[in-house]
Amino acid sequence: MSTIHIKNLTYGFDLQSTLLFEQTNLTIQTSWKLGLVGRNGRGKTTLLQLIQEKLPYTGKIEHQTNFLYFPQEVGDATQMTYQILEGFDQTEYWKLERELNLLAVNPDVLWLPFEQLSGGEQTKVLLAILFAQEDGFPLIDEPTNHLDMASRQLVAQYLKNKKQGFILVSHDRQLVDDVVDHILSIERNQLVLHQGNYSLYAAEKKQRDATELADNTKLKREISRLSKTADEKAQWSGAREKDKYGDPHKKGSGAIGDTGAVGARAARVMKRSKAIINRMEDQITEKEKLLKNLEKVDTLTLHVKETHKKQWIKAENLQLFYGERALFAPISFELNVGDRLAITGANGSGKTSLLDFLLGNFKGEVRGELTMAKNPTLSLVRQDFKDNTGTLAEFAEKRQISEEELLNHLRKLGVERSVFLNKIEHMSQGQQKRVELGKAMLTSADLFIWDEPLNYLDVFNHQQLEEAILKAKPTMIIVDHDHYFLSKIATKTIELKN
Repeated sequence: MSTIHIKNLTYGFDLQSTLLFEQTNLTIQTSWKLGLVGRNGRGKTTLLQLIQEKLPYTGKIEHQTNFLYFPQEVGDATQMTYQILEGFDQTEYWKLERELNLLAVNPDVLWLPFEQLSGGEQTKVLLAILFAQEDGFPLIDEPTNHLDMASRQLVAQYLKNKKQGFILVSHDRQLVDDVVDHILSIERNQLVLHQGNYSLYAAEKKQRDATELADNTKLKREISRLSKTADEKAQWSGAREKDKYGDPHKKGSGAIGDTGAVGARAARVMKRSKAIINRMEDQITEKEKLLKNLEKVDTLTLHVKETHKKQWIKAENLQLFYGERALFAPISFELNVGDRLAITGANGSGKTSLLDFLLGNFKGEVRGELTMAKNPTLSLVRQDFKDNTGTLAEFAEKRQISEEELLNHLRKLGVERSVFLNKIEHMSQGQQKRVELGKAMLTSADLFIWDEPLNYLDVFNHQQLEEAILKAKPTMIIVDHDHYFLSKIATKTIELKN
């Protein structure tokens, strides 16, 4: 076991703008399985880069640790996968084969070009390479990308069984809950280290936030009282000064006879009152420093149309085919008003194809029966949203939604105002996803069909969507790999099986 000491760490992207970390102190034991959580843009990946000395900073980071980062850079994806392996030193083939077996990956994939592997296979191969290097401390950044629910559970068990420690960044709350024994949360104005898993941290944070919110309320009342008293003292001092010379704006208000005595007394009073005001202003400044910059998760809304219909979809023994190949075994289900149907299954089982069929976009053969009510108004979240282009104003006008409401939703989802002037195609993937989601939430609809809405979102966004869906109770078909999220919002589930 070794220790990572972070002392007085200060870092901003140009070291002059708003700082991500300021005078930060932290001690991490490499025996911990540490979950690193926080809102997008708070600096989770940046902290991993700082620990690896890949970015300039002020302060000290002391350790005697060999860091191993996931996902590794793959230079030429056309190479055979075993050649990718050769680019990483101290990785023995038998160790890699052992790790692949633990991840339920056939070692034969090593003899295929890396680019021909599925996204899930690529993820597992890179994880296997990471843990086959036994002499390092893994820094694991979002390992669940491209993984279906079954693969996520497999990776969770794989990481849980590891005896060595690591740092894990993931928005998958179930994975973090199952795997870690410590949580490091990057909050607005502090780093919070907690012993336990994410659920324990979340419960403790909720209690801590409630206490800090009550403290904030008391402090704000005290600041208001001090400010009012300071203003009154200033007004009183000003009135005493006028007694000396009289008020030219009031009739009969001449100067007092003995201006010397009045002047001396007024000067003493003014000096005392200014000292009182200065002390109060100092107290206000100190109390304002104590105000906690609490993490605020704003409420989102869905626009659900009222309807007199009772059922939108009924399917009996439905199957989709490409040629002679069935995508999944026959399924039967009903979607009644208010139902929220989760469609689950392994990658490649036909989930998105089923959504395409319901939307009239499937090109293959269909067997079975489907009855669907006519002309429902749809709210869509798509995996591919490259056609979202132009300015946000142009986008809102084209989609016939309120630009003001769109900007408000994006801000609540964590998009910085500085991004609002960018064209959508120039935004990051996460920002583009929030535009797609904002559009879907502002579309007044009968039926909500959302395909992997949680991609690129942080855990706070997950909570926002949960609350919005549970409050609005839309009729919904949803595909996602986040078991925790689906367990919260789904009223029905069907699993597509080969």
